[in-house]
Amino acid sequence: MRKLSTLFSAVLVLLGLNSGCTTAKKTAWAGKPQKQEVLALITKVNDHWQAEHPPQVRSFWDVAAYQTGNMAAYAVTKNERYRQYAEDWATHNNWKGAQSDDRATWKYKYGETPDYVLFGDWQVCFQTYVDLYNLKPEPQRIARAREVMEYEMSTPQNDYWWWADGLYMVMPVMTKLYRVTGNPQYLSKLHEYFTYANSIMYDPETGLYYRDAKYVYPQHKSVNGKKDFWARGDGWVLAGLARVLQDLPATDAHRPEYLAKYRGLAAAIKQAQQPEGYWIRSLLDPEHAPGPETSGTAFYTYGLLWGINNGVLSKQEYLPTVQKAWQYLTTTALQPDGTIGYVQPIGEKAIPGQVVDKNSTANFGVGAFLLAASEMVHYLQKP
Repeated sequence: MRKLSTLFSAVLVLLGLNSGCTTAKKTAWAGKPQKQEVLALITKVNDHWQAEHPPQVRSFWDVAAYQTGNMAAYAVTKNERYRQYAEDWATHNNWKGAQSDDRATWKYKYGETPDYVLFGDWQVCFQTYVDLYNLKPEPQRIARAREVMEYEMSTPQNDYWWWADGLYMVMPVMTKLYRVTGNPQYLSKLHEYFTYANSIMYDPETGLYYRDAKYVYPQHKSVNGKKDFWARGDGWVLAGLARVLQDLPATDAHRPEYLAKYRGLAAAIKQAQQPEGYWIRSLLDPEHAPGPETSGTAFYTYGLLWGINNGVLSKQEYLPTVQKAWQYLTTTALQPDGTIGYVQPIGEKAIPGQVVDKNSTANFGVGAFLLAASEMVHYLQKP
């Protein structure tokens, strides 16, 4: 088996899918993939997904998270079918998240019904609506996003982001709408809500985020009595911070704080990577729910690559981590027909005994892969 593994690795190097580099001191990526190869992977994966999933579906978080990846894919491929797919979805949903127009009934804690307008899982769609607005600035494309977020900011509550996923769902909405409107309240409320989220989910000892307050140690423990950090949860946070930093003004007073949280989380995630390149579902307990998981791994790959590409993470230190993750994503997670496998199903924690295999796929997992692959294109375009 060792000989077969060595031979397989050699083949991957020849195909440009393996790093050929094992020491952290090296920053050159021997045998790195070519830009056109990665663009072909993006096309294969996204075409496969869209062929089997019409865009006329609701605008809830799972679909909307996929659309963030779809828009990233559009940005690097310029494939008009991807933009049109997003527009058809937005039009189907009237450029809204939750559909209620009765503000007196609007809620935000958790719910999938039309009255949960203020719940972040119904707001991630606004990221794509703003992206589409930037391509074609028609006011109705962001009218609902502005109505909802500006109403939310007018309320005295600051506990809107009480779960890790919410930091990906809504933080980038705030910075995107700030760039469109110039309204400084988007940035002040971003920091206010982020401060609350940190107060209940952030673990300063590890630099990681609990999924929500229910999972804080020692109230909750992994099967082996350890702190239980859910891989996809921290993936949401790292990716969300990257997207915020992308749009946040360089002069924002709180930028150093976001950057510190991002770098601290990146360092913690780097340490938790498995030798095979993936991250397990409970980051610090390999025995809790062992085996590969793609959604967290893809979000980490995207988030770390973004940092390298934008000069906020050391290429020398983090590229080997990305190389191993990319090999996993393109040789294990990616199936021959373009399916993205090993995606943990919808949930909120690592579940012992839950089956996650090559047939386990989901829209948000495909979106995470597309984000990572699109960021890889940006990396390969750099001199």
